Amino acid sequence: MKTSIILFPGSNREKDMEMAVSHVSGHAPRIVWHKDTNLPPSDLIILPGGFSYGDYLRCGAMAAHSPIMREVVDQAKKGTRILAVCNGFQMLVETGLVPGALLRNRSLKFICKQVHLRCDYTGSEFTSHFRPQQVFQVPIAHGEGNYFIDQATLKTMEANDQIAFRYCTPEGDITDAANPNGSVANIAGVFNQGRTILGMMPHPENAVTPQAGSQQGTPLFQSIVEALA
Repeated sequence: MKTSIILFPGSNREKDMEMAVSHVSGHAPRIVWHKDTNLPPSDLIILPGGFSYGDYLRCGAMAAHSPIMREVVDQAKKGTRILAVCNGFQMLVETGLVPGALLRNRSLKFICKQVHLRCDYTGSEFTSHFRPQQVFQVPIAHGEGNYFIDQATLKTMEANDQIAFRYCTPEGDITDAANPNGSVANIAGVFNQGRTILGMMPHPENAVTPQAGSQQGTPLFQSIVEALA
Protein backbone atom coordinates (compact mmCIF):
# COMPACT_ATOMS: atom_id res chain seq x y z
CA MET A 1 0.00 0.00 0.00
CA LYS A 2 1.43 3.36 -1.07
CA THR A 3 0.61 6.19 1.32
CA SER A 4 1.38 9.90 1.08
CA ILE A 5 1.15 12.18 4.13
CA ILE A 6 0.93 15.88 3.34
CA LEU A 7 3.12 18.04 5.58
CA PHE A 8 2.18 21.67 6.18
CA PRO A 9 3.98 24.32 8.23
CA GLY A 10 2.45 23.79 11.66
CA SER A 11 1.51 20.11 11.23
CA ASN A 12 2.30 18.12 14.37
CA ARG A 13 0.77 14.69 13.81
CA GLU A 14 2.59 13.62 10.63
CA LYS A 15 5.04 11.40 12.54
CA ASP A 16 2.20 9.87 14.55
CA MET A 17 0.43 9.03 11.29
CA GLU A 18 3.63 7.67 9.80
CA MET A 19 4.15 5.40 12.80
CA ALA A 20 0.53 4.19 12.81
CA VAL A 21 0.47 3.36 9.09
CA SER A 22 3.90 1.72 9.21
CA HIS A 23 2.93 -0.33 12.28
CA VAL A 24 -0.24 -1.73 10.71
CA SER A 25 0.75 -1.97 7.03
CA GLY A 26 4.46 -2.71 7.26
CA HIS A 27 5.10 0.02 4.67
CA ALA A 28 6.46 3.46 5.47
CA PRO A 29 4.44 6.37 4.04
CA ARG A 30 6.04 9.12 2.01
CA ILE A 31 5.98 12.64 3.45
CA VAL A 32 5.02 15.25 0.84
CA TRP A 33 5.73 18.95 1.43
CA HIS A 34 2.81 21.33 0.94
CA LYS A 35 4.61 23.37 -1.72
CA ASP A 36 5.07 20.36 -3.98
CA THR A 37 2.76 20.31 -6.96
CA ASN A 38 2.82 16.59 -7.74
CA LEU A 39 1.99 13.57 -5.63
CA PRO A 40 3.81 10.26 -5.96
CA PRO A 41 1.57 7.32 -6.92
CA SER A 42 -0.67 6.89 -3.88
CA ASP A 43 -3.38 4.48 -2.78
CA LEU A 44 -4.05 6.63 0.27
CA ILE A 45 -3.52 10.33 0.98
CA ILE A 46 -3.48 11.52 4.58
CA LEU A 47 -4.02 15.09 5.80
CA PRO A 48 -2.71 15.05 9.38
CA GLY A 49 -3.54 17.11 12.43
CA GLY A 50 -1.79 20.16 13.78
CA PHE A 51 -2.02 23.90 13.38
CA SER A 52 -1.28 24.54 9.71
CA TYR A 53 -0.18 28.13 9.13
CA GLY A 54 -0.65 28.77 12.84
CA ASP A 55 -4.45 28.47 12.46
CA TYR A 56 -4.53 32.07 11.26
CA LEU A 57 -7.75 33.00 9.47
CA ARG A 58 -10.00 29.92 9.82
CA CYS A 59 -8.41 26.61 10.74
CA GLY A 60 -7.46 24.81 7.53
CA ALA A 61 -8.45 27.72 5.28
CA MET A 62 -4.92 28.68 4.28
CA ALA A 63 -3.75 25.07 3.94
CA ALA A 64 -6.68 24.39 1.62
CA HIS A 65 -5.02 26.72 -0.87
CA SER A 66 -1.52 25.24 -0.66
CA PRO A 67 -0.09 24.15 -4.04
CA ILE A 68 -0.31 20.43 -3.22
CA MET A 69 -4.02 20.68 -2.39
CA ARG A 70 -4.91 21.17 -6.04
CA GLU A 71 -3.42 17.74 -6.67
CA VAL A 72 -5.15 16.30 -3.59
CA VAL A 73 -8.53 17.57 -4.80
CA ASP A 74 -7.84 16.21 -8.29
CA GLN A 75 -6.91 12.79 -6.88
CA ALA A 76 -10.00 12.83 -4.67
CA LYS A 77 -12.18 13.38 -7.73
CA LYS A 78 -10.50 10.34 -9.32
CA GLY A 79 -11.39 8.19 -6.33
CA THR A 80 -8.10 8.07 -4.44
CA ARG A 81 -8.81 7.32 -0.78
CA ILE A 82 -8.24 10.20 1.63
CA LEU A 83 -8.04 10.13 5.41
CA ALA A 84 -8.09 13.53 7.10
CA VAL A 85 -7.81 13.99 10.86
CA CYS A 86 -8.37 17.09 13.01
CA ASN A 87 -6.70 19.96 11.11
CA GLY A 88 -6.88 17.76 8.02
CA PHE A 89 -10.64 17.46 8.51
CA GLN A 90 -10.80 21.24 8.66
CA MET A 91 -8.99 21.36 5.31
CA LEU A 92 -11.52 18.95 3.83
CA VAL A 93 -14.49 21.15 4.66
CA GLU A 94 -12.63 24.21 3.40
CA THR A 95 -12.07 22.51 0.02
CA GLY A 96 -15.65 21.20 -0.10
CA LEU A 97 -14.53 17.57 -0.32
CA VAL A 98 -16.92 16.78 2.54
CA PRO A 99 -19.99 18.79 3.57
CA GLY A 100 -20.28 20.92 6.69
CA ALA A 101 -18.18 23.37 8.66
CA LEU A 102 -16.04 23.22 11.79
CA LEU A 103 -16.69 25.96 14.34
CA ARG A 104 -15.22 26.93 17.70
CA ASN A 105 -15.90 24.46 20.47
CA ARG A 106 -19.04 25.49 22.33
CA SER A 107 -16.92 25.97 25.48
CA LEU A 108 -14.70 28.38 23.50
CA LYS A 109 -11.75 26.46 24.96
CA PHE A 110 -9.16 24.11 23.52
CA ILE A 111 -10.01 20.53 24.53
CA CYS A 112 -7.45 17.75 24.92
CA LYS A 113 -8.76 14.51 26.42
CA GLN A 114 -9.86 10.96 25.73
CA VAL A 115 -13.33 10.50 24.23
CA HIS A 116 -15.52 7.55 23.33
CA LEU A 117 -16.71 7.12 19.75
CA ARG A 118 -19.37 4.88 18.26
CA CYS A 119 -18.89 3.51 14.77
CA ASP A 120 -22.19 4.07 12.97
CA TYR A 121 -21.29 2.59 9.59
CA THR A 122 -19.07 -0.43 9.01
CA GLY A 123 -19.62 -0.85 5.27
CA SER A 124 -16.78 1.45 4.19
CA GLU A 125 -13.13 0.77 3.44
CA PHE A 126 -12.27 2.82 6.53
CA THR A 127 -14.51 1.02 9.02
CA SER A 128 -14.90 -2.61 7.95
CA HIS A 129 -12.88 -3.93 10.91
CA PHE A 130 -15.22 -2.31 13.43
CA ARG A 131 -18.27 -4.15 14.71
CA PRO A 132 -21.63 -2.42 14.15
CA GLN A 133 -22.10 0.23 16.85
CA GLN A 134 -18.66 -0.60 18.31
CA VAL A 135 -17.48 1.84 20.96
CA PHE A 136 -13.79 2.72 21.16
CA GLN A 137 -11.68 5.35 22.88
CA VAL A 138 -9.23 7.78 21.26
CA PRO A 139 -7.97 11.27 22.11
CA ILE A 140 -9.10 14.64 20.82
CA ALA A 141 -7.03 17.85 20.76
CA HIS A 142 -8.74 20.79 19.10
CA GLY A 143 -10.20 24.25 19.54
CA GLU A 144 -12.45 24.22 16.48
CA GLY A 145 -14.03 20.79 16.32
CA ASN A 146 -17.68 21.76 16.55
CA TYR A 147 -19.08 20.12 13.41
CA PHE A 148 -22.03 22.01 11.93
CA ILE A 149 -24.38 20.99 9.17
CA ASP A 150 -27.92 22.16 8.40
CA GLN A 151 -30.75 19.78 9.20
CA ALA A 152 -31.69 19.08 5.58
CA THR A 153 -28.14 18.07 4.68
CA LEU A 154 -27.87 16.05 7.90
CA LYS A 155 -30.91 14.00 6.91
CA THR A 156 -29.43 13.40 3.47
CA MET A 157 -26.10 12.32 4.96
CA GLU A 158 -27.76 9.98 7.43
CA ALA A 159 -29.83 8.42 4.66
CA ASN A 160 -26.67 7.93 2.59
CA ASP A 161 -24.69 6.41 5.51
CA GLN A 162 -22.19 9.27 5.54
CA ILE A 163 -21.91 9.48 9.33
CA ALA A 164 -18.87 7.43 10.34
CA PHE A 165 -18.45 8.17 14.04
CA ARG A 166 -20.36 9.90 16.82
CA TYR A 167 -19.27 10.97 20.29
CA CYS A 168 -20.93 8.72 22.86
CA THR A 169 -20.88 7.41 26.41
CA PRO A 170 -18.77 4.32 27.24
CA GLU A 171 -22.01 2.35 26.79
CA GLY A 172 -22.57 3.76 23.29
CA ASP A 173 -25.38 6.19 24.11
CA ILE A 174 -25.50 9.42 22.13
CA THR A 175 -25.95 12.12 24.77
CA ASP A 176 -25.22 15.81 25.06
CA ALA A 177 -22.94 15.14 28.03
CA ALA A 178 -20.81 12.89 25.81
CA ASN A 179 -20.49 15.61 23.15
CA PRO A 180 -17.20 17.42 23.90
CA ASN A 181 -17.49 20.30 21.44
CA GLY A 182 -21.16 20.83 20.53
CA SER A 183 -21.11 19.03 17.17
CA VAL A 184 -24.49 18.59 15.50
CA ALA A 185 -25.87 15.11 16.26
CA ASN A 186 -22.64 14.29 18.16
CA ILE A 187 -20.85 13.83 14.82
CA ALA A 188 -17.14 13.09 15.12
CA GLY A 189 -16.40 11.85 11.59
CA VAL A 190 -18.04 11.87 8.16
CA PHE A 191 -17.61 10.41 4.70
CA ASN A 192 -18.02 12.07 1.35
CA GLN A 193 -20.96 10.87 -0.72
CA GLY A 194 -18.97 8.04 -2.30
CA ARG A 195 -17.37 7.08 1.05
CA THR A 196 -13.90 7.29 -0.50
CA ILE A 197 -12.95 10.11 1.90
CA LEU A 198 -13.11 10.10 5.69
CA GLY A 199 -12.72 13.24 7.78
CA MET A 200 -12.73 13.08 11.57
CA MET A 201 -11.70 15.27 14.51
CA PRO A 202 -10.45 12.60 16.99
CA HIS A 203 -6.97 11.11 16.58
CA PRO A 204 -7.05 7.34 15.88
CA GLU A 205 -3.34 7.45 15.01
CA ASN A 206 -2.59 8.12 18.68
CA ALA A 207 -4.22 4.85 19.69
CA VAL A 208 -2.44 2.31 17.48
CA THR A 209 1.12 1.54 18.58
CA PRO A 210 1.85 -0.22 21.91
CA GLN A 211 3.82 2.84 23.05
CA ALA A 212 0.61 4.92 22.92
CA GLY A 213 -0.90 2.90 25.75
CA SER A 214 -4.00 2.04 23.70
CA GLN A 215 -4.58 0.33 20.38
CA GLN A 216 -8.30 1.00 20.07
CA GLY A 217 -7.79 3.03 16.88
CA THR A 218 -6.18 0.07 15.12
CA PRO A 219 -9.35 -1.24 13.37
CA LEU A 220 -9.50 1.93 11.26
CA PHE A 221 -6.02 1.38 9.87
CA GLN A 222 -6.57 -2.36 9.52
CA SER A 223 -9.67 -1.60 7.45
CA ILE A 224 -7.73 0.69 5.12
CA VAL A 225 -4.80 -1.68 4.72
CA GLU A 226 -7.05 -4.63 3.90
CA ALA A 227 -9.08 -2.61 1.39
CA LEU A 228 -6.06 -1.20 -0.42
CA ALA A 229 -3.75 -4.21 -0.24
